[in-house]
Amino acid sequence: MLIKTFGSTVHGVEATTITIEVNAVPGGHFSLVGLPDSAVKESKDRVEAALGNIGFRWPGRRITINMAPADLRKEGSSFDLPIALGVLAASEQIAFPTIESFIIMGELGLDGQIQPMRGVLPMAIQADKEGFKGMIVPAANAREAAIVEGIEVYPADHIMEVIEFLAGSRVIEPVKIDTRQEFFNGLEQITVDFSDVKGQENIKRALEIAAAGGHNVILIGPPGAGKTMLAKRIGTILPPMTLEEALETTKIHSVAGKLPNNTALLSMRPFRSPHHSISDVALVGGGSYPQPGEISLAHNGILFLDELPEFKRTVLEVMRQPMEERLVTISRARLAVDYPAGFMLVASMNPCPCGYHNHPSKDCVCNSGVVQKYLNKISGPLLDRIDLHVEVVPVSFDEMSDKRNGETSKEIRERVIRARDVQIERFRGRADIHCNAQMDTKQLRKHCALSDAGLALLKTAMDRLNLSARAYDRILKVARTIADLDNSATIEAIHLGEAIHYRSLDRENWAG
Repeated sequence: MLIKTFGSTVHGVEATTITIEVNAVPGGHFSLVGLPDSAVKESKDRVEAALGNIGFRWPGRRITINMAPADLRKEGSSFDLPIALGVLAASEQIAFPTIESFIIMGELGLDGQIQPMRGVLPMAIQADKEGFKGMIVPAANAREAAIVEGIEVYPADHIMEVIEFLAGSRVIEPVKIDTRQEFFNGLEQITVDFSDVKGQENIKRALEIAAAGGHNVILIGPPGAGKTMLAKRIGTILPPMTLEEALETTKIHSVAGKLPNNTALLSMRPFRSPHHSISDVALVGGGSYPQPGEISLAHNGILFLDELPEFKRTVLEVMRQPMEERLVTISRARLAVDYPAGFMLVASMNPCPCGYHNHPSKDCVCNSGVVQKYLNKISGPLLDRIDLHVEVVPVSFDEMSDKRNGETSKEIRERVIRARDVQIERFRGRADIHCNAQMDTKQLRKHCALSDAGLALLKTAMDRLNLSARAYDRILKVARTIADLDNSATIEAIHLGEAIHYRSLDRENWAG
């Protein structure tokens, strides 16, 4: 007897429906075809033990299982459940009249327990597109799948629950999630605030500009000056994610298996802070079975690289193209997958190995050659792609002991949102551009026209600082953002001058 069940597999961040055909005829041989990986091939042993432990049996027949499309590689152990149900139905141990109406996924324990899995959200999105009645998934993943409003999601902890449900002897209530309420509930889960930071008003200003325009930023300063503290608060002044961005971000984290327990939707912008020992594959994604890396997990949020010169140079260099393209393509012999990588880079570093170069009160013990060598660990092309270079100086005792509260993140965020609203209107009709940092050459010429005085100022800066063409573009984009914060339709000389000020690592003889 031939029975069809339906599962799903994920490549990149998109799902493909898999038809699992189970054929049982007289004989005694078992075969599993359709490009299964080792974990899928091992499902026979798990399924046989699970069925035996719940009172069923592995049929003494010739069982052939085909997973279509047969030319697409199938990965992971989550096909156990649809295979087990197909075997039961094909061997006529039990009938499931409605089984072809469901996408069914889940890894089986030997006692029949259904284990959590990755990538449920993109699977639910694809199941909804293809018109399936519902999904049967591990109970631990049900809330995640239920974010998709067009499909019924049935949770199960044990295979017997699924068997009885499909046979019609048990009722399982579908999980219901109010997607918008879930989204709005998570927007205010902020535990840090810019009001915690004493002094550093010029740094706060630079970070406000970065947040308003989506610009990359690097903080340079001695140990203990507050670089990490400031960086961790940038997320609190970024505009809230839209529901579309939240779904896109949650989908990536679902595929990577990084969603927190019982989390249905990520409402807060991600903040990823990998250690400097990270490999290039872990940063950009890849591996034998491609998975998203840190830059994709930071999509729509912040990638914070603390102590930037300590990262391996090869790791930093592989970021250059994704920073421009906002996309990572992982190519293998049989497939190529795309992962979104629209992140805002925030980096920090000491100015030298000892940390006290240009310190106002402590002497640097490094000679100029050592300082320059330390800075050279970061390539010029990478620095070109960082819009704002901000020098952080230590906070004085008077500032630290000041009892007055500083400006709150909420107040700064309101200005950022107003500036972003200007940009949304400016780029209306361009789905690929959302903020000033993403402007292409055509948009730059259109929206960043300079007066004669502005052109003269920028020419002087280019000549004195020996800036590249990319740095020229970055200065214009930052100046456009500063003008937006000032609610100015044109870029004035004062806006341009502040933008040039944020190119400190381009200055000649900065390393002494």
